[in-house]
Amino acid sequence: MPASPAAQLPAASLLQLIWLASPALPVGGFSYSEGLETAVERAGVTTETLAGDWLRDQLHLSLARGDLAVIAQAIPAWRAGDVQRIRELNDWVLQTRETSEMRAQAEQMGRSLLDWLRNHDGANAQHIAACAQMQPTYPVAFALAASQTAAGVRDCLLAYAFGWAENMMQAALKSVPLGQSAGQRMLARLASDIPAAVEAAILRPDGERQAFSPMLAILSSQHETQYSRLFRS
Repeated sequence: MPASPAAQLPAASLLQLIWLASPALPVGGFSYSEGLETAVERAGVTTETLAGDWLRDQLHLSLARGDLAVIAQAIPAWRAGDVQRIRELNDWVLQTRETSEMRAQAEQMGRSLLDWLRNHDGANAQHIAACAQMQPTYPVAFALAASQTAAGVRDCLLAYAFGWAENMMQAALKSVPLGQSAGQRMLARLASDIPAAVEAAILRPDGERQAFSPMLAILSSQHETQYSRLFRS
């Protein structure tokens, strides 16, 4: 049965989430492959199936256990004005980025999103100031932006995960390389897995949050000296 109007997400909040998930958001997500570019060269990720498998594993083993779990905790903390809790989550992200490229991505995208928020109607000036003081990472800055909407945590995580999936699919198209139809099939696979990843992230307590992806870290390190590169990570 269709949801009652009262249960529906307000149009403004829905549009805000779509906006935050859009590759057109000027935060630079399109310029990162998160190790995929090196996986193509050194780990044999050279087909649509292998690239799709790689990204699916990254979604469940890395994103759901780390960034999504951070955002799930950070959104209610921003809404409650619990800056100390936000700082703890932000520090965890900074401390668990395993390579200089991974940390640089988190910091650059966090700063860029905070700059976008400064020029965005409805943004909380006090929260923006507090966020700016802690060298914001992208997950924490995204949580701040999402907390300004009426959306629930689950919907916010779905938007974040789909935005990540779309950027990574585009990275695969350029680095494997693949055609547009292959990219859409990969995105469909990721989209079907995102709800389960989001649910796992919401249920993950602090003690089980982790950022341990050894192969991804090795490839990220190797990317720093890769001869021919399209991406910043």
